[in-house]
Formats: sequence, C-alpha cells, structure tokens
Amino acid sequence: MATKIKGKPLIGLDIGSRAIKAVELVYAPKTEGYSISGYVYQPIAPGEDIKETLKRIWAEHNFHTNKVVTSISGRSVIVRYITMPDMTDEELKNAIKYEASKYIPFEVDEVMLDCIKLPHIKKEETAGKPAKDITVLLVAAKRDKLNEHITLLEESGLWPMAVDVDCFALGNAFELKQLINPSADIATKVTALVDIGAVKTNVNIMIGLQVFFTREIYIAGNDFTEAVGKKMGLPENEAEQLKLKPELKADEIKDYVSSLLDDLTHEIQLSFDYFEHQFDKPIDNIYLSGGASMLHGLEETFDSIFNRKMIRWDPCETFEIVSDKIDAVELKKKANQLAIAVGLASRVKKD
Repeated sequence: MATKIKGKPLIGLDIGSRAIKAVELVYAPKTEGYSISGYVYQPIAPGEDIKETLKRIWAEHNFHTNKVVTSISGRSVIVRYITMPDMTDEELKNAIKYEASKYIPFEVDEVMLDCIKLPHIKKEETAGKPAKDITVLLVAAKRDKLNEHITLLEESGLWPMAVDVDCFALGNAFELKQLINPSADIATKVTALVDIGAVKTNVNIMIGLQVFFTREIYIAGNDFTEAVGKKMGLPENEAEQLKLKPELKADEIKDYVSSLLDDLTHEIQLSFDYFEHQFDKPIDNIYLSGGASMLHGLEETFDSIFNRKMIRWDPCETFEIVSDKIDAVELKKKANQLAIAVGLASRVKKD
C-alpha cells in the first residue's frame, strides 16, 4: 500500500521518445510546502505499446493519484510571439482566431488556440514612452494530436487534468524552484533554460519568472547516438552508453559529434541573438538539463561558445522525499531528465 501523505498529490507525466518520466508532487496548503511522493523513470523500447506500459507503471508503483498533467510538443504545436494593437483581454480572445491564421501553417478550425499578453519591457517603454502595441504569446495545437493524447491517457486509466507544452513546463519548473528557494536578484536576471532530450532541444528564455522566448531545435541526443554508432559500427544501445561514458575513446567521440554540436550551438546562439536584439537584454545564465546534456564534451563546448555562467540543473534538489519507496540515489542520477515532469506537476497548487 502507498504511504499516507499530507496534502494533495498531482503527477507530472512526461512521455518522451526514449522514456516515460513521472514525478508526483504533493502540495501542503497549511505550510505551502512541496514534496516528492512518487517517481518513475521507465525506458521505452522501439514499438512498445505506451498504453500498456502506463497501465503497468500505475499497477506496479505506489502513486497516490491517477490525476496527471502531461504535455505535447513537436511540429503539431506552434508557439509564436506576435505584435498586436493594445486591447483588453476579452477583445484579444475575440481577435486572436482571426489573427492566428497569419502565423500558423494549419487551418484555424484544425487547432486549439490560446494566448496571453506579455508585459512591456522594450527600450521605448523604459524611456517613458507608452507602447501602442502589445506582444502576445500565441499557442496553437492540432486538435487531432491533442485528442489522441488525451484518449491515450484516459484508456490507460489516468485522469488528465491539463495538457501543457514542453517548453512552458520547463519554465514552470524553474519558477517553482525560485518559489521554494528564492534568489533576491532573479527579477533582474535573464535566464536561458536549455533542455536537450532525445529528439529535440527546448530553449526557454525568461526575464525574471516570465517567459519571453521559446523554441524547439531538432538536433538532440538521438542524433549524437546515431553519429557515434555509424562511425564506430556499433548498435544503438552500445553507442548510447559510449557517448555518455567514452572512457579511453573520449577524443574519438568528441570528434564524431563535433559537427552536430556545432550545428546545435549555432541554432541556440541564433535564438540568443534574436532575443537580445528584440528585448535589448543580455542573457545572464544558462540552466542546462535533459539526458543528452550529459554528452561527453558538451559542457566544455557550451562554455567556450556562449561564454556565460553555465548551471547544471537538478530540478528535484529543493524537494523533500516523503516516500520510502523512492530510491533517492536513483532519483538523483535521473534528476537532470526530470525538469519537464517537475514543471508539469507544479500545477498541483492550482489543482
């Protein structure tokens, strides 16, 4: 039986291409505290039935709820930052469905739309000149993709409370970190969150705790594994292990992935340049997460290219573990891959 917990639980469920990551957070309103009461990292084999795997996970692990927040990503999800005339929230909701057709590659009736106004921060506002336009964050997700995802969860016996987008979940995890362990100067800092997964790299740039730029880059861990495997004639599983722990072959591995790393850092730098040009603010810190961020030589390359403070991020470090079923050592080993799952579960306070 699951141990009794004090507070309400919610599970952040990150279904990736290589693994399912689930983190159960508990929020205690009386103390306004957060803790981890459940955790799973389950590798996914090629062709595996995800629905059956989810059923097995919930049958074998002592989660305290079947309420989950999950996310979608990829090319069926479009995030755009657009400029519109200043208007009320109600006017914006009415106008966005007409405006969206200019910015998304789908028919408007094929997608679910959401939007939010972003704060004014450009140079002309700081000079005391009121802005005539506003920046709007527009998100569009294809209905069939969203419905397919929700159906998968429901048929697995889960209760989807919300469906988020990976890059925003990343920002929510950082926001929760600051809420629990606040930094006095965070409001003035610009932070780039870079999460390198198996099939994509998420970039999220925040001013204080507000997201102002997101992007998905389709260069990531699988590409590095494939490059190592082809060069060395290794099967995928051996190439995966070798790229992370090359031992005596470190120089070879670095050489095999160097062109891919160059491409990835170039795309990230383009994102940084765009943000800094748009908002006239330099990026102060880079928080690095994701399984592929452990690639041998990656941190050294990032340091030399970006010349900014680099922080390897453990999104679980601020939480107490309240279940004796969790292997704290194993959780620590996988923590850098859990930022999105933690960000999804951070909605527990709102649930």
